[in-house]
Amino acid sequence: LPEMVESGGGSAEAGGSLSLSCRASGLSNDDRYMGWFRQGPGNSREAVAVILTGVGTTYYSIATKGRFAVSQGDRKTIVNLQMNNLRPEDSGIYYCAAARRGREIHGRPQAPDFDWWGQGTQVTVSS
Repeated sequence: LPEMVESGGGSAEAGGSLSLSCRASGLSNDDRYMGWFRQGPGNSREAVAVILTGVGTTYYSIATKGRFAVSQGDRKTIVNLQMNNLRPEDSGIYYCAAARRGREIHGRPQAPDFDWWGQGTQVTVSS
């Protein structure tokens, strides 16, 4: 089974920056949607930033647009997230996700659009 391994995250003060990286093993190096979801206490997972690897099309939530940047690594199975100008409401568990090759996503990405998930990494932003 494919494995998603996340790295990065941690703690920062408001206005600071953090970065996340995700490497998927066991997936072919094809174009596919990969991205990051955030889950706060008692909430469902919501898409933060998503990219169609190999093509470069991106999606950002209203809250993260202009502050976060999602990018592909040197392979289509690596996705990075640079988070700048962090806010306390950005805190939560961040999950890396990948969709199967050929999946089409229209509009706002939803958790059911994705097939494989990382274990999650904590991001805490203090005011």
